[in-house]
Amino acid sequence: MDFLHTQLEHIQRHLAFVAVDPIDWKLAVQGFSWTVTLFETYLLLRQYPLYSKTEPPPALASHFDPNVFKKSQDYGRDKAKFALVSGLLKQSLDSALLHFGFYAWSWGVAGWLTGLAGFGPEYEITQSIVFVFVLYFLSTIPALPLQVYGTFVLEEKHGFNKTTPGLFVTDMLKGWALAIVLGSPFLAAFLHIFKWAGDRFVPWLMAFMITFQLIMVFIYPTVIQPLFNKLSPLKPGELRSRIELLASKLKFPLKHLYEIDGSKRSSHSNAYFFGLPWSKHIVIFDTLIQQNQPDEVEAVLAHELGHWYYYHPAKLMIISQFHIFTILALFPAFLHAPPVLAAFDFPREVAAHSPTIIAFTLFQMILTPLEAFVSIGMNAISRSFEYQADRFACELEEKLQHEDMKDMGDRLGHALTTIHVKNLSTVWVDWLYSAYHHSHPTLTERLRGLESYKVEIQKKKK
Repeated sequence: MDFLHTQLEHIQRHLAFVAVDPIDWKLAVQGFSWTVTLFETYLLLRQYPLYSKTEPPPALASHFDPNVFKKSQDYGRDKAKFALVSGLLKQSLDSALLHFGFYAWSWGVAGWLTGLAGFGPEYEITQSIVFVFVLYFLSTIPALPLQVYGTFVLEEKHGFNKTTPGLFVTDMLKGWALAIVLGSPFLAAFLHIFKWAGDRFVPWLMAFMITFQLIMVFIYPTVIQPLFNKLSPLKPGELRSRIELLASKLKFPLKHLYEIDGSKRSSHSNAYFFGLPWSKHIVIFDTLIQQNQPDEVEAVLAHELGHWYYYHPAKLMIISQFHIFTILALFPAFLHAPPVLAAFDFPREVAAHSPTIIAFTLFQMILTPLEAFVSIGMNAISRSFEYQADRFACELEEKLQHEDMKDMGDRLGHALTTIHVKNLSTVWVDWLYSAYHHSHPTLTERLRGLESYKVEIQKKKK
C-alpha cells in the first residue's frame, strides 16, 4: 500500500501546477467540449452520404428486398439528422450554462435548500447530494423535448415505438425516484470516503466502487428491472429445451431463463445474460423470439455464451476498473485547487475550501477529450470480443462433439441478418464513424468473419 501511495504522490508532484497556476479552465473545457462535438458532427457528415445508396452491400443483397432496404436507409438518414441537430443543441445549451456560471449557481441553490431544512455549510455531504440532484433535474428538463421527439416522432414514424405517453412519464418518474433512492446513499458513501481517507482515498474508493457494482448485480434483476419490464419464465418448448441443453453441455451455471416484454416499449430485439459466476440468468426479448426461429435464437444465445466462456464481462470489468483507477489517480491534484473553482465562477470562500463533489464534477469536464479517446479504445476491445464470441458459436460442434451444432455459424448469420432487417439497421457504415460509435462490428464484417471461420473449420476437418 505504501508503494502505491508513493507512486500516486509522484503523479501529484507533476500536477502541482493545477493548484497554483491561474489557468482559464472554463475556456479550456469550452474548447474541449466543442472540439468533441464538432468531431462527432464531422463523423455524421462522413456517414450521411451513405444513406443515399440505393442498393445494399453485395454480401447482403440477397437478404434485403428493395423496399426494406429503402426503409433502412430512410430510418438511418432520419436518425442522423436528429443526432446532428440534437448534438449541436445539447452542446450549445451546455456551453451557455457553463458560460453563465450555472454550476456555481447550482451550488448556491443547494446551500439555500439545505439551509431551509436546517443544515448549515458544515454539512458539506448533504449540500453535495442536493447539488448533484439540482444539476440532474435542471439539465434533464431542457432535454425532454428531444426525448419526446425521438420517441414519439422519429421512432413512431418508422414503426418501432410502442411507448405510450403515460408509460413515458411513468418511466421518467421511476428513473428520477431510483436516482434519488440509490444515488443519495451512493454519493454519501462516496464522499464520506474522501473525508475519512484524506489524500489516500484511491484504494478505498476503488474497493467501494467494486463492492457497489457487485451489489448492483443482485439489485438490478430483482428490484430495478421489474419496475420497468415484466420478466416471465420462458415457456416450455423447443426453444427452452435447446437453450437448457446448450447451457448444460457448456456447464454454464444457468439458474433462470426469462422472456422479457421488450415489445412494451419498442420493436427492437436483444438477448443477454447476467449474474454471479455460480448463478447466471438469461433474458430473451419477446421480439427476438417472435422474429426468429428457435434454432436461430439458440445461435444468438451461443454467441452470448461465448462471451461467458472467454470471460469477456470479467475482462471488461478489469479494464473499466483500471480506467477508474487512472481517473482517481489524477484527481488529487484537482481536489485542493482553488484556481480551478475560481475559473468556473465559484465564490472565493467556496473555492478556498473546494468541496469534493464540485472538484470532481469539474475534473470530469476537463477530462472530456481524454474520455473520447478512451471510448474508441473500448469499442475496439468490444469488437474483438464480438468476433471471438462469433467464432465460439461456429466452433461448438468441435468443442462439444455434437452433430447438431455443425451449422451454428450459418444459423447465427441468418439470425443476425434477420435482426438487422427487422430493426432497419444501417448496413453502409463509414469506418471512422463506426470506430468511434460502434461497440459491435457491422453486419457485413460479422458475416464475412463467420464465413472465414467456417472455411477454417472445414480445412481442419480435412
